[in-house]
Amino acid sequence: MRAVSLLPAATEIVAALGLMDELVGVSHECDYPNEANVKPRITHCEIHESGLPSNQVDQWVTNNLNSVGTLYTLDEELLHRLAPDVILTQKLCDVCAVDYGSVAKFACTLPGSPKVVNLEPSSLNDIFEDIRKVAAALGTPERAELVIEGLEQRVKRVRDSVASAETRPSCYLMEWIDPQFCSGHWGPELVEIAGGYDPLGKKGENSKRITWEDVLRVQPEIIVIACCGYSIERTLQDLPILKQYPGWDALPAVKQKQVFVVDGSAYFSRPGPRIVDSLEILAAIIHPELFKCEHPYWGVV
Repeated sequence: MRAVSLLPAATEIVAALGLMDELVGVSHECDYPNEANVKPRITHCEIHESGLPSNQVDQWVTNNLNSVGTLYTLDEELLHRLAPDVILTQKLCDVCAVDYGSVAKFACTLPGSPKVVNLEPSSLNDIFEDIRKVAAALGTPERAELVIEGLEQRVKRVRDSVASAETRPSCYLMEWIDPQFCSGHWGPELVEIAGGYDPLGKKGENSKRITWEDVLRVQPEIIVIACCGYSIERTLQDLPILKQYPGWDALPAVKQKQVFVVDGSAYFSRPGPRIVDSLEILAAIIHPELFKCEHPYWGVV
């Protein structure tokens, strides 16, 4: 079986299934595990090399989606040479990968007409189902159950640990700083399982742009900044923007030193096996008296 992954999450699923040898090509964003970094890169995106500030990144994304319909270029010649049997991609978000329609159309021109597998999760359970979907496409459905069993055990450990919590604090999971975006899809669900509630995010829905007045209105007790596609280091560069917003210093999360930066790129915006790492990070932030984790996060206030 020869597989190509156009998604970092799909690449991590393939790795968790122990099938990296069958992966013959990956996207430009596939950086985990290390074996992915020696695979041929099939996609490219100019914005990843631009160094633009976050508000201009948002504007570039909007303009390009409106004018071109996609943010990515696909190396069609390379993909043709790789002759995959399976292409792992998604319909979930045109900001995250090459649009599904373009991939499906081009796949019809490839030798053998490879199977195009759409991963479109909106919840934690959907992510687990995607693991099953990838395993089945690669001819090893039995491997999925072992992986999922291990992940579900970790989720249960979080649930059991925070079950005795005396409080369920409000936790704003911020997906972008400038402009403000709240979380969607699985994000608010993770906050809920970790023993809090997100007063702005909507489970199973798209993340959406909100106003700073929305944040001031809900007065979050905890703020977790998980900028989509950004590392901790890159997100920290944008913190001065937040601190200039009116009313920032008066927010309960700021006054109580409950503002944290996490790695959105590696964890929160990547719906693969490490989404459970994201859950464990949230549990350690929301209820440090009940749950500890070894994954990195940064207290910023």
